[in-house]
Amino acid sequence: MDEQSAACPETITVEFTLSVGADQISASAIVPAGKTNLTALLPIIQELDNSLVGVAVSESVAAGRPISCKAGCGACCRQLVPISIFEAESLTAWIRTLPESQQQELAQRFHRTLQTLAASGILERLVQTGKEVWDPDSEAHQRLSIEYHYQGVPCPFLVDESCSIHPIRPLICREYLVTSPPEHCVDPASLQTEMVPLPVRLMPALNQLGAEVERATRGWLPLIFLFAWMKANAHPGERISGTGPEVLYEFLKRVNTGDDRFTSPEDSPTPGA
Repeated sequence: MDEQSAACPETITVEFTLSVGADQISASAIVPAGKTNLTALLPIIQELDNSLVGVAVSESVAAGRPISCKAGCGACCRQLVPISIFEAESLTAWIRTLPESQQQELAQRFHRTLQTLAASGILERLVQTGKEVWDPDSEAHQRLSIEYHYQGVPCPFLVDESCSIHPIRPLICREYLVTSPPEHCVDPASLQTEMVPLPVRLMPALNQLGAEVERATRGWLPLIFLFAWMKANAHPGERISGTGPEVLYEFLKRVNTGDDRFTSPEDSPTPGA
């Protein structure tokens, strides 16, 4: 293999269909032809998410419901942000490429955030492992999320009210867009927040795979726990490995529950294998 081939690994275009209720969305992605893993494939999943969100945004604007979210409005960046363990691994790798001084500055921001939440009593409740707290659909989780939001603690990655990691931000941040007035995001318990409806969300699929890989965990963690999680030096993405098409299909199976087009027992990687 010559140097040019080594620098430009072979890729392949994969075409697939996402089931959205009674409808279907045709899509494609360019993935590595050779071996890769789920964390390495995150940029492709992020681009797919961007495309899905872009369609929803265009439809919302065409219907006379423009998006309220913009740079400089960081209200939503004071919420409890869940990230998958694969996103945690990817962010960890990015952080470790930064100069030592920037890494230390980020670590201090995360530490100050945890200190503030500890003083409010929320941190103690947040580290509980009971399903009533960690189930995003539970009333206990919703109450805790509202209380967290009212603390006004900014995401450690928020700089001058704008996301400093916008190109690599988590899926949940990409999928959170509103058409209601910005002030509604400041007081979500009292004022109704109107979300942009998405045809399909990819974040739950990542979390499901994470839960399958780390069976004793939920497959996700609060973003503010990232620096604590980094100490374990975990590489969950390696547990979902194979060729590019195999790994992509393994992810898409969780998006398209029950869709056999993404099942390939003879060559599909097995979570936890």
